[in-house]
This record gives sequence, structure tokens and C-alpha cells, in this order.
Amino acid sequence: MASASYSLLPEITDHKRYFFEKLGLSERLLERCLGEALSAGGEFADLYFEAVTSTSLGMDEGIVKTAAQGISVGCGIRVLSGERTGFAYTDDLSSDRLLKAARTAALIASGPQIERVQGFTETRTPQLYPVAGVSSDVEIAAKLKLIERADKAARDFDPRIVQVRASINDELRRILIAASDGTFASDTQPLARLNIFVIAKDEQNNTARGTSGGGGRVALDFFTGDKSPEHFAREAARTAILQLGAVAAPAGEMEVVLGPGWPGVLLHEAVGHGLEADFNRKKTSAFAGLIGQQVASSKVTVVDNGTMPGRRGSLNVDDEGNPTQETVLIENGILRGYLSDKLSSRLMKMPNTGSGRRESYQAIPMPRMTNTYMLNGEDQPEDILKSVKRGLYAVNFGGGSVDITNGKFVFTASEAYLIEDGKVTAPVKGATLIGNGPEALKYVSMVGNDLALDEGIGTCGKAGQSVPVGVGMPTVKLDRMTVGGTGR
Repeated sequence: MASASYSLLPEITDHKRYFFEKLGLSERLLERCLGEALSAGGEFADLYFEAVTSTSLGMDEGIVKTAAQGISVGCGIRVLSGERTGFAYTDDLSSDRLLKAARTAALIASGPQIERVQGFTETRTPQLYPVAGVSSDVEIAAKLKLIERADKAARDFDPRIVQVRASINDELRRILIAASDGTFASDTQPLARLNIFVIAKDEQNNTARGTSGGGGRVALDFFTGDKSPEHFAREAARTAILQLGAVAAPAGEMEVVLGPGWPGVLLHEAVGHGLEADFNRKKTSAFAGLIGQQVASSKVTVVDNGTMPGRRGSLNVDDEGNPTQETVLIENGILRGYLSDKLSSRLMKMPNTGSGRRESYQAIPMPRMTNTYMLNGEDQPEDILKSVKRGLYAVNFGGGSVDITNGKFVFTASEAYLIEDGKVTAPVKGATLIGNGPEALKYVSMVGNDLALDEGIGTCGKAGQSVPVGVGMPTVKLDRMTVGGTGR
């Protein structure tokens, strides 16, 4: 196919100015790259330019052990032909390298002997390296002060706190997307996260761990007031001290109450991934073919919302240049739709939900969650707890895993309590929640009116790619769930 010409909205905003004036791109070069990308007969092509500056500081045992600044720049070029995807990337933004990458992607997608095509990127893997001026000395000093305050607050919380690690990571990501369908979008995306990890030890040499942290697409002034380093440090220390006195979690099937906020990670893993369109297009999801059917209790409504100001999972545009949006996935227990990107939208003939995301310019986009949460119900949280004769109250979670094909999940509760005769009693340790996502939602009998989102710590993995996300939920009661533990 001959090279085509595309209208790419030549107005240069502040987002675009960086790429045009600092990195030497031009509208003509973008047109040439797209033309080359479609030269072997592809149906669609896009260019994803990315420039990231980052800073990381880490303190261990009161000493700054890590400090780094870096920059990464590159472009990923994708070509679609039916269900076939051709992709190439380069960290060299010269016209010769960009055009070569475009031709490579074109051949992978549309040329003969596709399976044998290898090594066409011919580029070295980008590496972070110190760059003077990424952050001013004043900003670096302010970040250092934040982790010093966190370290001190954790140690001051209780003498049984014997080890503290504190870190802060932030980045500024600039992106520019140009596509053969006329898409031309750009964005500048800040991201910051403060992390605290502590170890507590008692006189019997029992140890326990606690973690906390927060952030989002925010500036440093976020870490003031209610979201101060002291707040997160005390929360990590409190969790560790609590675990020192915890009893072994009971085992068996019982009523389970999930607390508001971060426990929404269970919803994210057990349900959210199964509602991403690519899994459903390939019919590998437990939710494949169930749109319009009852998949949860009528009390359950789940949405994915990428438009929430300052949230970790929010984006002005996704990584395909589409505005993000609020998407209702499950409404009163009925499955309403999936999260889609351009490829899934075209192949499944469904609306594009602006959910195309990628880890970096070295990766292809795919449908991903942004901020996923369950909406409020009408129950009072205290009434939910009072309704439980004997069960588990899971307030916070650590790690977990899910099998997308059948929805089965296993999650570890990092903070949980027994519920006895409607009252929250002893803290427990070693509790795991075991179940099936679609099945578990059918046992939701009460939903609180206290919806909360996580503090801004979520990172989601899929197919080797990690992206920042948000989760949330109100207090929720499940009438049946299997709890793993060593107690009675």
C-alpha cells in the first residue's frame, strides 16, 4: 500500500511542545512513519512516544541507602492487520531509526513468513541514568525530609519497632500518540508514592511486619495534612504491633466482612481482570458471553473510572490517545460490559472504553483497569458487623492471585479480626480468603454506605506489564467464603 497522508492537528500545546521542540519531532516525520507502518498492507498503525523523568530516594535504618534520578525516551510503533499485531520500538528518535521501526512493524503485521521475523528492533534496552536538573536541589531536599519524618514517626510509635524502611518514588511521564485513524493526543502524567515498611519484635522474639503508603498523580504538597508521612508511618507500625498479639486465623467456610478501601483489590483481581475485553474476545474469561446475565448479587454495582482527579489509576487519555471514562461493568448484579481498547473494540464490535494501557513505549497496549470499585449500598457498616454470628472481618490485604479462566482466587489478609456475636474481637494472623470471583459476588448480602478508595498504592500486573491502578469498595458482607488458617 502506498504511503498515505494524515491530518495530525498541527497546533502544538505544552504537552506536545516537549516532543516537537526538545526532541526534534515534526508533523511531517509522524506522517512518514505512519505511511511506512502501513506500507505492507496493515489496517491501522499508531506511534507512541514517551519521555519519563524519575526520582527515587530510599532510607533504611535511618540512613539514605538509595538515591537515583533517571530519564527514559523512546517510541513504540504498532501495526494491526486483522488479529495480527506488528510491533517495534526504538530509543533513538532520529528519522532513520523511526522509519526503520515503522517498516519492521509493517512487515511483522502483514509480510510473509510472520513467524520467523525476529530481531528487527535492533536497539539497545533503555537504561535510567542520572540527569542533572530533573528535580531541583530544593525538591530533592523536600523529598528527603518526607522519608526522614516517616522513619522517625514509625520508631516513635512503639519501642518494639526494630526496623524501618522508607522510600519515595516519583516520575513525570510525557506521552504523544499519533495514529492512522487521525488520533493525535498528548499528556503529561505525574505520579508519586511514599512507602513505609516496618518490622516489630517482642520480648519472646516474635516478629511481625507492617506496610503502608500512599500517593497518586499528585505533587509533593499531597503529603501534608491527613496524608502526611507520619500518618503512613503510624499505620505501618500499628499493623505490625497488632500482628504481634494476633491469634491464628480459623479455617473453614464462614461469613466474611470486607472492610472499605484497599480490600477492593479482591474485586480488582477476582472480577476486574475477567472483565477485560481481550480475555473475553479469546473466550478465556469466566465472564465470556455473559453480558446481560446475572453474575452477582443484585446489591453489587461495579465501575471502572479513569477520570477521578489525582487518583493513581486516572489518566487524561489512555495510551492509545482516547479520553478515559467511567464504565459500568456490573449493574445491580447484571453484567453490562467489558473494558476495551481499539483492537478489542474493532474485533468485538463494541464501544471503546478508553482502557488501552501499556507499561512503556517498549510494550503494546491492551485493555486494563484504571480505578475499579464497588458503589455504595444502603447498609450501615455497624449493622453489617452486628449481623455476623461468627466470621472474619478482613480490613487489609497483602498478596493474592487469580486464575482468569475460572475466577478462582487466593488472597492473604494482612489485617483481620474475628467477629463473634456481632462484635469485632481478636486480631488474627495467617488468614487467607479462597474462592471464585463470579461465585463469591453472588453471596454478597449487605453493602455499606461507606465507599472508600485505597491510599494510592496499587500496581497491576498483566502479561508481564505493570501499570498504576486504584481500587475501592464500601464495607461488604459475604454470606459464604472459605477462609484458610491454622486456628479454630
